[in-house]
Amino acid sequence: MTTVPTPPSPSPAPSPALTMAERKRQLVSTELTEAALQLLARRGFDAVTVDEIVAEAGVSKRTFFRYFASKEDVVVQFLAGLGDEMRAALAARPAAEPPSAALRAAVAVPLAACTLEHPDHAARALLVVQLILRTPALLARLLERQLEWRETLAAELAARDGLDVSAALYPRLAAGTALVAFHTALQRWAESSAAEDPLALLDRAFAVVGPALDAQDR
Repeated sequence: MTTVPTPPSPSPAPSPALTMAERKRQLVSTELTEAALQLLARRGFDAVTVDEIVAEAGVSKRTFFRYFASKEDVVVQFLAGLGDEMRAALAARPAAEPPSAALRAAVAVPLAACTLEHPDHAARALLVVQLILRTPALLARLLERQLEWRETLAAELAARDGLDVSAALYPRLAAGTALVAFHTALQRWAESSAAEDPLALLDRAFAVVGPALDAQDR
């Protein structure tokens, strides 16, 4: 009996190349971001004006506001999408996995890119995190985002456990605790100027809070 070979799976269609206009927008956004971060890091957030950022980047003020609503947005743009990424990571965890392990995996997503395995990203992330932590207005934006992330993670955690997020205390408590562990590890990493491994710091934080997250009474 002749065996008919299985035809190879079709290769995925290549992503459409960026248009010239899209490449130009990406380049301008990157140049603005780099100029802003370098100035803010050298002189402090409050000491730098938008006029100085656009002069450094070699673009007009009108161009700046086409990409960013304020100089705060240049920094906090890096927080966009993190809540959805953490929720997706939590949703992908095995249903039988202890909550502490599932939540640790979820909040590790932003920190994983800050390790020595990703030196370029880690260097920029360190600059951004240090700016955020030492600037009250930016720190307030980070904490505001963390409240949103808590609700996102709590909703996913409630769905995993078959709980009503509006009635049960556990989902919000657990999500909030996981994010405190995340913030503590992030802060320690920034204070060490990336000398400490962020994921190792997160593991240490979860060693403290894990038993409470895995408590039977939910």
